[in-house]
Amino acid sequence: MKPRHKRFALIVGGLVILALVATLVLNAFQSNLVFFFSPTQVAAGEAPKGKSFRIGGMVKEGSLQRSADGVTLRFVVTDTDKEMTVAYKGILPDLFREGKGVVAQGKLGDDGVFVAGEVLAKHDENYMPPEAAKAVGDAHERAAANRAAADAAARTLKP
Repeated sequence: MKPRHKRFALIVGGLVILALVATLVLNAFQSNLVFFFSPTQVAAGEAPKGKSFRIGGMVKEGSLQRSADGVTLRFVVTDTDKEMTVAYKGILPDLFREGKGVVAQGKLGDDGVFVAGEVLAKHDENYMPPEAAKAVGDAHERAAANRAAADAAARTLKP
């Protein structure tokens, strides 16, 4: 083999190896990619079916229900616009409380209940995940716009 052919073979072999490594890295990245959705987005059908994602918001007051085994529980996550029931089997973080921010990772069940494999709670009094804070803010803006539209409609109906 001529030196020119050897060099060409090494370059082609290097490119094949580089392509294989890039494919493996992108595949690993894609399988570990988890998106965040608010309860409003899930209710609108924006969440993926059969794939893992995160849902966040506030734990609704009075919604925490523990089963007899003490490890299986259900609670409601809300962004003040829509609500979603979350089922979780495991030990909750120490900072998990009703009325506080939470992010849960899992899949949406066929019955519309979010089955969480992991629950994350906020870490201090002032923290809320940025995605959850944005979802709550968006829900407040939509509610204010709806109230303003209803008030305007009521004013036009009065004689």
